[in-house]
Amino acid sequence: MDNRIRDIMSAKIDDVINNSNEIVTITKRLKELIEDEEQTALGIAFGRIYNAFHYQTRRVLKRDATEEEFKEFVEILSKRADKIKSALQKHINEKI
Repeated sequence: MDNRIRDIMSAKIDDVINNSNEIVTITKRLKELIEDEEQTALGIAFGRIYNAFHYQTRRVLKRDATEEEFKEFVEILSKRADKIKSALQKHINEKI
């Protein structure tokens, strides 16, 4: 993976962790429409990061990610998934 994309993705993951309260605000507001708030929040977080990966690859490299780049992205995300989940859980468990 291009170092520029790697750095952008690291920053995006940090942003999702640091602003996880925004995602939880969405899930709390729509709680009556979802069955599992934690899983929905995690899906939103992963979706934001996944979207950023594809968008930034196209913007910076002017092409779609290769299969190898995508695998590396998944590996990077997997290594930080627990931290993302913990940040979301912290806000889910807070009283409104």
